[in-house]
Amino acid sequence: MSIDFTLSPELEELRMRVRDFITTVVAPAEAQIKNEADLDRAEYIHLLLDLRRQAHDLGLWLPHMPEEWGGMGLGHVELAMVQAEAAKAYYGPFALNCMAPDEGNMHTLLHWGTDEQKERYLRPLCEGTAMSCFAMTEPEVAGSDPTLIRTTAVQDGDEWVINGHKWFISNARRASFAILIARTEDNPDLPQAANTAFLVDVPSEGWERVREIETMHGGTGHSEIVIEDLRVPAAHMLGGRGHGHMLGQYRLGPARLAHCMRWIAQAETALDMMVERSLERFSHGSILAEKQGIQWMIADSTMELYQAKLMVLHAAYRIDHRLDFKSEVSMAKHFVANMLNRVIDRSIQVHGALGYSTDTPLAHMYQHARWARFADGADEVHQMRIAQRTIAAFRDERSTKRATGDLPI
Repeated sequence: MSIDFTLSPELEELRMRVRDFITTVVAPAEAQIKNEADLDRAEYIHLLLDLRRQAHDLGLWLPHMPEEWGGMGLGHVELAMVQAEAAKAYYGPFALNCMAPDEGNMHTLLHWGTDEQKERYLRPLCEGTAMSCFAMTEPEVAGSDPTLIRTTAVQDGDEWVINGHKWFISNARRASFAILIARTEDNPDLPQAANTAFLVDVPSEGWERVREIETMHGGTGHSEIVIEDLRVPAAHMLGGRGHGHMLGQYRLGPARLAHCMRWIAQAETALDMMVERSLERFSHGSILAEKQGIQWMIADSTMELYQAKLMVLHAAYRIDHRLDFKSEVSMAKHFVANMLNRVIDRSIQVHGALGYSTDTPLAHMYQHARWARFADGADEVHQMRIAQRTIAAFRDERSTKRATGDLPI
C-alpha cells in the first residue's frame, strides 16, 4: 500500500523548525512593525532583511529551489508543509524567500532561462538581492485570456521594440527586472503561439510606471505600466519565439498551488480564531461554542479546510511524480480560494463587531482573500476548463474518473 499521509521524521522536524521560526521570530517582528507608528523606513527595511538573514542562517532559505541554487530542494508535497507554516505570518514567505511573484519567476527562469540569463536574473533572486515582477495583464483585454494581449514586440535588428499597456503588475515598484509578455506573431497557426516572453531591466527607457492601483486592501504594489518604444536586446528573449503562452502556463501551475498552500495557512488561522472566540464569548445563557448555529459554522469550516488540504496534497503529489496536473491544480485553486473567503467570513461573524474592526487580523485577511477568486485565473474560467476536461474524459473513455483526480477509488 503506497498511500501514506504521515511525514518522515526529517520533514516533521523541518515543519516544526519553520513553525518555531514564524512564531518566535517573524510574528514578533510583525507586531513591532504594526505597533510602532514612528518606525521609519530604514528601521522597517532593517527588520525585514534581518528576518531573511536569520532564515538563511537557520537553513530555511528558498525551500522551492534546488540545492545548487542555494535552496532546500523540496518537492511540492514537502513545500506544502513549509508554505502552510510560513504563511501563518504575513511576512513569513518573504522571510524564507518563497513569496509571489518571485517564487514563480524563479521556477520560470530555472526552466526556460539560458545560462547567461540565469546568472544575470535568477541568481540575484535566489540570493535575495533583487526582486521581480511578471507583466502580462492588460486593462484593455480580459486578463484571463492571454491570447488577446495587445502589447506588441517588433524585431529591429538585434533588438525588439515593445509598445503596450500593462496593469495590476504585482511588485513592479520594487522589481529590478520584469518578465514581460508581448505579442510577436500576427497570424499564428494557434492563438496560443502569438506571444513571447522578454526579460526587461527596470528601470529602462520606455518603461513608465504610471501609478500604484489602489485596491480594497490599499496600495500594496500593483502597478500600471505604460510601455513606449522600449528596446530589449534579442538575447533577453526568455524561451523561444511564440512560447510566451506556454511559459506562462508552466509558471502558473505550481504558482497557483503555492498560493493554495499559503491560503490554507490563512484559513487555519481564521478557524483557530473562530473556535477560540466561541469558547471565550458568553451570550444568552451559554458560551458561543455551545450554540448550534456557531457549531455549524465551525463544522463547515473544518470540513472545507480538510478538503482543501487533501486537494493540495494530491495536486502536489502529481506535480512531484511528473503526472499531468492541470485539472487537479485548477480544481484546487478554485476550491481553496472560495474556502478561504468562506472561513474568514464565518470567523468575522463569530467575532461580531470585533472581527469587522482592525483590532484582529481578520478584516485585513478578508480584504486580501477576495483577490484569490480571480487572481491566477477567475473562478469561472477554472470552472469552464474543469467542465471541458470532464466532458473530454467521458467522450474518450465513457467515464469521468480521469477528471476527478484519477484516484484509485
